[in-house]
Parts: sequence; C-alpha cells; structure tokens
Amino acid sequence: MRKKTGGIGIALERFSHQATVWAGSSWAFGIALSIIIIWAITGPIFKFSDTWQLVINTGTTIVTFLMVFLIQRTQNKDALAIHLKLNEIVAALEGASNRLIDVEDLTEGEIETLHKHYQKLARMAKSDSNLSKSHSIEEAEARHERKRKKTKSR
Repeated sequence: MRKKTGGIGIALERFSHQATVWAGSSWAFGIALSIIIIWAITGPIFKFSDTWQLVINTGTTIVTFLMVFLIQRTQNKDALAIHLKLNEIVAALEGASNRLIDVEDLTEGEIETLHKHYQKLARMAKSDSNLSKSHSIEEAEARHERKRKKTKSR
C-alpha cells in the first residue's frame, strides 16, 4: 500500500531518485574528478589564495551535505524493500515463525531476546545428526526435551 503524497512530494521523490542514480554513475565521478583537476590547475593562476581554497572547500561541503540526505533516502527505501521481501518469505514459509514479520519494529531488547533464542536453536541444530532438517525454536526445544527424557529413562 503506497502512502499518498502531494505533487511536490512526488516531484521531490523523482528528483532525488534521479539525483541518486546520476550521483552513482561514471559520468558523475568523471565530472567530479574534472572539477578537482581544473581547480588544481588554476591554483598557480590564483596564487593558491584563500579564496581559491575556499571555492573547493565550500563546493565539497555543499555536495557532501546534500549527498548525506540522498544516501540516507536510498538506504531507507532499500531497507524497507528488503524488509517487505523478507516478511513475504517468512509469511509464505510453512513452519516459519510469524514473530519475525516486522521484526525491525521491535525494541532492541526484544530483538536481543529473539537473537538468544536463535543462538539456542543453532546450538541445538549443531548437535542434531540430520543437518538438513529445519525446525522452529519451539519444535527444536520439544525435540531436544524428548531426547533428554529418553536419555534419562535409560
């Protein structure tokens, strides 16, 4: 479900997408490199003055400032798309824990608790003779408990 945005929002999204794609291109790198070379060549012409240095410092500061937001936008969108794809996989797989859907929205403490459960599952899986068998935490714990009870009764 897409969030509705106004005309300005759509225009900004398109512009930022195009700027991101262009900034990651070979042409953008070539232009940036050319600017640096031209700036370096003009150093002797301007006697390496403070103004000459200020031009490149100001330019790179502005570009860096804007690029931070473009990079963050791209990371946010990519992360959301990956989360959605993973949620679909978890929801579609029989036996997968639905607790993992939207796990990124949990608190850090809740994620740490899940992490400990999966570490426990990994330890149990390492001791399992059938390495290709997959289980949920609950299934693995129940199986492990049954094995332990059988061992005690012998």
